[in-house]
Amino acid sequence: MTDLVTPVPTGKPTFAGLPRCEDIASLDAHIAIIGVPYGIPASMEASRAPSSEAPDAIRAESLRFGKYFDHHDIDLGGPILAGRDIRVVDCGDVSMRPGDNAANSATTTEAIRAIRAAGAVPFILGGDHSIPIPVMRAYDDIGTMCVVQFDAHLDYRDEVNGVKEGLSSSIRRASELDYVGDIVQIGLRGLGSARDQDVQDAMDRRNIFITAAEMYKNGLDEVTKRLPQADNYYITFDMDVMDPSIAPGVNSPAFGGIDYWQATGLLWAVARRGRIVGLDMVEIAPRVDTRGLTSMLAARLMLNLLGAMTRSGQLG
Repeated sequence: MTDLVTPVPTGKPTFAGLPRCEDIASLDAHIAIIGVPYGIPASMEASRAPSSEAPDAIRAESLRFGKYFDHHDIDLGGPILAGRDIRVVDCGDVSMRPGDNAANSATTTEAIRAIRAAGAVPFILGGDHSIPIPVMRAYDDIGTMCVVQFDAHLDYRDEVNGVKEGLSSSIRRASELDYVGDIVQIGLRGLGSARDQDVQDAMDRRNIFITAAEMYKNGLDEVTKRLPQADNYYITFDMDVMDPSIAPGVNSPAFGGIDYWQATGLLWAVARRGRIVGLDMVEIAPRVDTRGLTSMLAARLMLNLLGAMTRSGQLG
């Protein structure tokens, strides 16, 4: 099982400076951080993988929060882990072979299965938005789960350039999994890869659309009422859902995104409704970021969700 994952090398930061796991075969944790740098590219341009550097960038920026883990967090009303014995470890990155997309996808699924089999909740550092496709395949024993997508874009294309598992198809592929129930798509706005038929297909499936405009018009309290009730929630968080004023380093920025408190409030609302079974943070492009702001925001939102899971009794 050790060949599934490459641990964080000595001398490089783990997420928030937390303990590193050297072998997921012996994983003992409530939360397992794992990087998935590469997905399946839909074009030669995408094959250059601008988001492949994001796992390391998020880890580096998260260090500013890790040294304060036992301090009072104003946003959470106490320490992040609320003084509880909750184990969070960094498992490193999924091991991948250059050019072997199918095998890399299968390895990703196996690694997430191994984490879940150990009783840990995976928090995935992407990578682009093709990453959730092999990740969600590792949940075929879940019964049912609701997918909550934070994203400016629909990601409902059946294929792009003949590629059916690229970043524009992640939610279409999720909709085809028989254990995926409701799909909530939050922060939609502007132009993307979706055609009219893609939007109609998502509507025909009764996906729940919560646009960024609705968020600003109706407010957080009204929008959270539209979140469906479920036992299990998987969250896929494309950082371009955030406004580019606070998240400039993304692959496809779009004006009019949601803000920090809207994103945090929605994450907290999902954690109050049911069990979080997984989270991925994707689509960060560190080379076009400003002062690491986008990676820092991703780390902060992950900690906000971790705090909410702690306080809702899901951990420890």
